[in-house]
Amino acid sequence: VESADGTALAAGVTDHDGRVGDLAVDLPVGDLRIRFDTGAWFAAHGTDAFYPEVVVAFTVTRDEHFHVPLLLSPFGYSTYRGS
Repeated sequence: VESADGTALAAGVTDHDGRVGDLAVDLPVGDLRIRFDTGAWFAAHGTDAFYPEVVVAFTVTRDEHFHVPLLLSPFGYSTYRGS
């Protein structure tokens, strides 16, 4: 997770279920980004892919839990705010 100006706030690696437990706590209010290193993941699995990374920008308006799923294939992705 990084701030809008690119300052790193937290980092993590997905587990065998594709999840990162508690990536960041006490996120600041404002615009933030999550950067997924999809190219490295696909390379590690021997798969050619179109997107070397996916960046999801979102806004934090208050202290709450965030679940930001990334649904990924080698040539497309989708994301949404989960509960």
